[in-house]
Amino acid sequence: MGLFRQYGDDQKYKSVLRNGAMTAILLFLAVLTLFPIYYMVISSFGPPNEIGAASYTLFPKYVTLDSYKFFFGFSKSSFRWIVNSMIVAGVVTLSNVVFAGMAGYAFAKVRFPGSKILFFLLLFAMMVPYQVTQVPLYILVANVLKLTDTYTALIVPSLVTFYNVFMAKQFFSSLPTSILEAARTEGCNQFQILIKIVIPISKTILSVMAIMTFMGSWNTFFWPFLICNNEQMQTIQVGLKNFSFANTTYFSPMMAGATISALPMFILFFTLQKYFLEGVTVGAVKG
Repeated sequence: MGLFRQYGDDQKYKSVLRNGAMTAILLFLAVLTLFPIYYMVISSFGPPNEIGAASYTLFPKYVTLDSYKFFFGFSKSSFRWIVNSMIVAGVVTLSNVVFAGMAGYAFAKVRFPGSKILFFLLLFAMMVPYQVTQVPLYILVANVLKLTDTYTALIVPSLVTFYNVFMAKQFFSSLPTSILEAARTEGCNQFQILIKIVIPISKTILSVMAIMTFMGSWNTFFWPFLICNNEQMQTIQVGLKNFSFANTTYFSPMMAGATISALPMFILFFTLQKYFLEGVTVGAVKG
């Protein structure tokens, strides 16, 4: 009995050590992840007159909102950058949820000639690096269509992404076909099945698509920087570069702008957090 009791105590002791080690590792990784966000927010409360100076203290000596005032007063376009980002990210997110969702449903549940070949071409297009397509896309949009410095140029190239179509197709493929056949027996057409049956049970994947698409569109820098020369048409991510010059940088106002630009993503994520966490496990459990 003593040996069994000692063995049980040893196992319990090892389990406590293992759990403690895992907790310490997770806390360390959490600190590494959250520290840049913390440093961004803390730096945004620094004085704007310290041009080119970055405060490397973890706790500011005093807190001021002057950098936020400086951000909005720096240029007449400061507020317009946020509006532009909201318009572009909002339209891109809505179009991807609607059209990529419909395309994914069509590939998964609708039989039509050439569907497998077309889906294979979409998979092949996903393998092409994003940067490779920027030069021909810029030539088409700027030189051929003459759409520089327009919302059309910012929105149209991202109206539907291959990744969202693929993700929607994989989710809709897991839906029981018997439900759709029952609805078809009751006289529903494809559009009615999509609106009344498929969408209500697909809130999880559509919410995940909305979060990922909004974050990607909101944070994108290269394409808006490439296609917009007019300061009035720049997005918030491109506008932040205006606080950096050849010889100096308005560090605290730039961090204030970065903090403001991060707020919509935090709001969207925490609003749809329930669906996002459910979406992580979509397809992980069967039966």
